[in-house]
Amino acid sequence: MINCLIIDDEQHAIDVLEHYIRQSGSLSLSGSSDNPLEALQLLQERHIDLIFLDIHMPQLSGLDFIKAIHRRYKVVLCTAYPNYAVEGFDLDVLDYLVKPIPLPRFLKTVQKAIDYFEKERPAFPPTETNDYILVKTEVKGKMLKINLSDIRFIEAMKNYVAIHHGTEKTLALLPMKELEDRLPANKFMRVHKSFIVSIQMITAIEGNSITLKNDKTPILLGESYREKFMTIMKEKLIGRP
Repeated sequence: MINCLIIDDEQHAIDVLEHYIRQSGSLSLSGSSDNPLEALQLLQERHIDLIFLDIHMPQLSGLDFIKAIHRRYKVVLCTAYPNYAVEGFDLDVLDYLVKPIPLPRFLKTVQKAIDYFEKERPAFPPTETNDYILVKTEVKGKMLKINLSDIRFIEAMKNYVAIHHGTEKTLALLPMKELEDRLPANKFMRVHKSFIVSIQMITAIEGNSITLKNDKTPILLGESYREKFMTIMKEKLIGRP
């Protein structure tokens, strides 16, 4: 799944794109915002692959937003003004959609995104070379090897993350998002702004609570992460809910 963020100062435009994304089958909505400055913060907190971006916004134009993120993400410009197409493609956008956006045209963009990401990177890193991580601990000069199979969950703690593995808890000095990006996506999942969980350690899901093996205290499932999480969990569901 391609993780998407919508940035548009018109709620109706956001609603249309959210509806299309849910119908696409290949895109996953990671969030939306009507404020590009707030969206910059979302990019720090969540794993985003593709941004659907309006051009005309009061706080920061879409073109200036692209320059601010230094092209680290693929962008689809969505606007009612076709005359910005050349400038958009000069900034290496993936596609340019003119509002109102017809669904068939949107689906062409989806296929273009699929082709791009399949070419640029493999779906998952090879298991043989990704079965452990080496982290700098809170003890100066000390690094610790942690097997991925031992990790139950990871918790954000200001400038540190707490890695809960086996019967231990290790504090590591690194951003939550950096660790999220390094962990294999078929084994770990961000379920809250403060928590990443091991999928294999999940023993129960009840409402907005996730229970993990050997942990009495449930992990909270954040609302903005719920849709993607439940989509993956439903692939394993047997019988009627």
